[in-house]
Amino acid sequence: MVDSFSRIFSFLLPKPSTFMESKDFKPYVPNESNVAEFTVKSVVMGAIFGVLFGAATVYLSLKAGLSVSASIPIAVLAISLGRKFLGTTILENNIIQTTGSAGESIASGVVFTLPGFLFLSMTEEGKSIGADFFNYWTILTLAILGGFLGTFMMIPLRRSLIVQEHGTLPYPEGTACGSVLIAGEKGGDLAKTAYQGLGVAMLYAFFQKILHMIAEVPKLASSQASKIFPSAVVSGEITPEYLGVGYIIGFRISAVLVGGGLLAWLGLIPLLATLVPADTIAEQLIKLGYLKDLATAGGPGGWNPDSHSFTDTASAIYRAYIRQIGAGAVAAGGFMALIKSIPTIVSSFSQSLASMKAGAEATRLRTEQDLSFKVVLLGCLALVILMVILPQIPGDGLLTKFLIAVLVVVFGFFFVTVASRIVGIIGSSSSPVSGMTIATIMATSLVFIGFGLTGKMYEPAVLVIGGMICIAAANAGNTSQDLKTGYLVGATPRYQQIALFIGVIVSSLVIGATVKLLDTPTPDLAAQGIQHAIGTDKFPAPQGTLMATLIKGLLSFNLDWQFVLVGVFIALTIEIMGVNALSFAVGLYLPLSTTLPIFAGGCVKALVNWNSKRQGIEEEDADLGKGNLFSTGLVAGGALAGVVVALLSVNDSIFNALANINLEHPLASVLGEGGYQLLGAGLFTAMALVLYRVAMKR
Repeated sequence: MVDSFSRIFSFLLPKPSTFMESKDFKPYVPNESNVAEFTVKSVVMGAIFGVLFGAATVYLSLKAGLSVSASIPIAVLAISLGRKFLGTTILENNIIQTTGSAGESIASGVVFTLPGFLFLSMTEEGKSIGADFFNYWTILTLAILGGFLGTFMMIPLRRSLIVQEHGTLPYPEGTACGSVLIAGEKGGDLAKTAYQGLGVAMLYAFFQKILHMIAEVPKLASSQASKIFPSAVVSGEITPEYLGVGYIIGFRISAVLVGGGLLAWLGLIPLLATLVPADTIAEQLIKLGYLKDLATAGGPGGWNPDSHSFTDTASAIYRAYIRQIGAGAVAAGGFMALIKSIPTIVSSFSQSLASMKAGAEATRLRTEQDLSFKVVLLGCLALVILMVILPQIPGDGLLTKFLIAVLVVVFGFFFVTVASRIVGIIGSSSSPVSGMTIATIMATSLVFIGFGLTGKMYEPAVLVIGGMICIAAANAGNTSQDLKTGYLVGATPRYQQIALFIGVIVSSLVIGATVKLLDTPTPDLAAQGIQHAIGTDKFPAPQGTLMATLIKGLLSFNLDWQFVLVGVFIALTIEIMGVNALSFAVGLYLPLSTTLPIFAGGCVKALVNWNSKRQGIEEEDADLGKGNLFSTGLVAGGALAGVVVALLSVNDSIFNALANINLEHPLASVLGEGGYQLLGAGLFTAMALVLYRVAMKR
């Protein structure tokens, strides 16, 4: 019977080669080297960058529900500024980017969830039941606790995910960041190739994001009136960072990702567009909080109450149904990934427990020294105690607060593991943290319902759990990338882990203040009786609105579970077929416009590998090959440009000045909308061709 059970569920068992460490790997800085690393100047400089990038992420996330990776831009700045003016070493530069990158991940976790306090059920006084919790001290508390949780949980997982799966999980941004630091240290052709990629990306981004000469998301779509293939959409956010990420992760992973997107946008959406009336779709959007009512125009897809139709039916269906299906698939795929990771997790925890023995850390090589597992256990215990006693955590008694603390730790371990594995595959920028947060909110609501804790008074407590897990998962993904970078360059893990804790504290102090500053209504809004700028057209906070709507629906027994279960069984089917369900689920959840350009980068990598093999050429070092280095520059340049544009957009006068030099409308009027989009696709193809030619040079 045991053998039969094993055969039936063999698709969930890890492949033997999956967890083999690369025995021949040697970091750039050898273990025995004594190089300056954890210094005052590196920590202070990293903290300053964390504040800047954290504030930029708050703005961008509130405005559009988006964030950009900070590790690579900070690494580039560390090389350009730190090494030149402060004489920093490669390991000090690594501490700078480690400390600074915490700001971006904490900011995205905070902004994606905590504004939901403003959109929970209304009290008799006419304000949200969670409005009183939306203050600086609550935001600061949850940001620090969630950030610490993500870092604590990642400490014992480092050996399994970063070291033992070095050849399996590419961690594209961590690898790119390591390549940037090494290239900057070596100089010469290595640095030249990386900076060429950065220059191409910055130039491309200037024409795309500033002048808007390049269409950002070219799209080919069928009309809703089509009887053969209604509302089918093929689109791509043709940015240099996505092309670079695709090249780094390779063809196989990018193909599975885009497969999920193809099922959603060329399978499920056309099917639902055929079967589901527009009014039903609109009612679903109302239930989710995307649309006020059937008489109000707007919302995803552009609802028209006069014609009872959508301008973009595909986008409406995506928001109404596909994201819930995708969230179920991500949760199921993550659970199966966790099962497959159990052997390495057990091994990591066993090694971590061994480190608690006296002198265990002292006997390890420098590059294998993590913070003690005792620190992790005591830290998690301290987090539980703080959540129980702090007034910033909602709850009608100590038992309710203790339940919140336990759920945070349990879900924290699960989703930190899942998030760390996901970013190892596709990178932090494309990690579906919101999908994991949705899954957390759903599971938490079920637990609350099981304990009889229903009704609107418990909505803030559920949002707190979801918010802390979102922050923890975002920071864990960032921590994983940083530790991967450290593994490549030869850093000391415990110094990186300490730097991450510092980065969490410093950035949280500023992120809470930035959120409250942007929430201050303008005189015009105040004259209309509006007390919060967040939730208006200026800062719509789409993710926070969604989280609040889900919580209200769940605790009032008014949510459609059938869509979530469809996603669960899609993931199970894919896993049984021998395909990585988590990668496929992420592709199902994300827009096709995200995964398609990543797949384009994977195709370039496949073409390079095929042509190299045909010519009998083999690169000596794949990570430091010209293709990977150039891709690193593309990712760095694209991410850096995104941050610069976000910072410039904070100032209204600069924002308006940039709008005045927008060339999209003049070009579209001359070339036509189709011609304008073809121009963008052609220039993206040209950039891919440049990447191919650089990768083939020897």
